[in-house]
Amino acid sequence: MLDTATADLSTASARIEQALNQIETVIVGKPRQVRLSLCCLLAGGHLLIEDLPGVGKTTLAHAMAAVFGLDFSRIQFTSDLLPADILGVSIFDPASQRFSFHPGPIFAHCVLADEMNRATPKTQSALLEAMEEQQITVDGETHPLKKPFFVIGTQNPLDQAGTFPLPESQLDRFMMRLSLGYPDPAAERRLLEGESGAIHLDHLQPVIDIPGLLDLQQQVSRVHAAPALLDYLQALVAETRDRRRFLYGLSPRAALALLAAARAWALMQGRAQVEPADLQAVLPAVASHRLIAVEEHGLSNEKLIQDLLQRVAIP
Repeated sequence: MLDTATADLSTASARIEQALNQIETVIVGKPRQVRLSLCCLLAGGHLLIEDLPGVGKTTLAHAMAAVFGLDFSRIQFTSDLLPADILGVSIFDPASQRFSFHPGPIFAHCVLADEMNRATPKTQSALLEAMEEQQITVDGETHPLKKPFFVIGTQNPLDQAGTFPLPESQLDRFMMRLSLGYPDPAAERRLLEGESGAIHLDHLQPVIDIPGLLDLQQQVSRVHAAPALLDYLQALVAETRDRRRFLYGLSPRAALALLAAARAWALMQGRAQVEPADLQAVLPAVASHRLIAVEEHGLSNEKLIQDLLQRVAIP
């Protein structure tokens, strides 16, 4: 039985590495961001990418959908976008004398919510039920969404014109927040020489199909977290609730997201149990958008989180 479990872990890790290698033919020079994005998908969460236009956010979303054979839908958020444009609408059919529901672009495995903070708060809130419960309600009728269901939201920096900040309730629906950043000089030179990663998008083939992805997500949920590991997780979460550093600490939902992400990170390393290093690897991406640093402290969220990791002892 042990040999079988070990073989399953080895197979899962190898398949994940194959998927990572495929995505990295398109997203060059960003191995950690790609790995965290895949970790988020395996953990069953949603991903928020905050960065300037033109750094590869949309390309990453396309690549992840292609590698897993997912139905892909892109929603371009604008100030005049309405909730019905996302969810769908019921239209009256004179022939049958009944209303029939016409699904919107939310009905896809992988949904790119592009430039979310350019839409009004009313439109942003249309995603809340979908992201939390994997269903939507229109005219009192509930419609289940596809499984897996993965939202990749992007937003422009808040200092750009025409943006509406995402409320805390919306941010909390995203398991992770990442920033791709500018490419390094070598990767940018490849782009300038005509080796754009987007060129390879059309050649990407599914490495793991949808049943395979669902199976990997089930494997993630079975990765063991020992009591001592949970003690460490609780200590990290409790430290974020120190009002001298953060206005608000991590919620129980954030703690569950942190554990799920750490389990996925462990599986990606081919392990059947979570180690403290897994929590440390995913904590910045899971916590940075949920925490608000106290202004008097004078440090960014990222620096405070790194300081937190150094201060909390591993049991």
